[in-house]
Amino acid sequence: MALAEETEMTEAEIDAFLSRHETGVLALADSDTPYAIPISYGYDAESATFYMRLVSTPESEKRQFLESSPRVRLVVYEESDGGRTYRSVVAVGTIDEIDPEDLTAAHIEQYGEAKRPLFEIWGQSKPDLNIQLYEFEPTDLSGRRTEIERDDE
Repeated sequence: MALAEETEMTEAEIDAFLSRHETGVLALADSDTPYAIPISYGYDAESATFYMRLVSTPESEKRQFLESSPRVRLVVYEESDGGRTYRSVVAVGTIDEIDPEDLTAAHIEQYGEAKRPLFEIWGQSKPDLNIQLYEFEPTDLSGRRTEIERDDE
């Protein structure tokens, strides 16, 4: 395999890409410790804002990292054309927890359109699940498309 072409995605391509996907990997850091989790999200292309419902238990690592108000990186990616084309979008910034008392009609509409958390599957019943709503308006949003030439063609 050889790299044939790598191009930056336009803002319109990024918005279209993020709008048709619903999952990605959210990476957080606290001092020297990284933490990354697969998440489901909703995306509003008009405001370039992500909406997430994150579920955790009181003792979970996820909750500890989220409470530290970390900078985050969200990565959404895909492979297509039989492995010949790769696309990825990276969003960087901080996420804000939305207090249920501060929900507006616009928030409710966005969270209503956001997919249910697909990755919050528990092997056993969890009595103390906490569902937190987050809004993520990245300070940096970039996308890349890579074309690969296959040797076997």
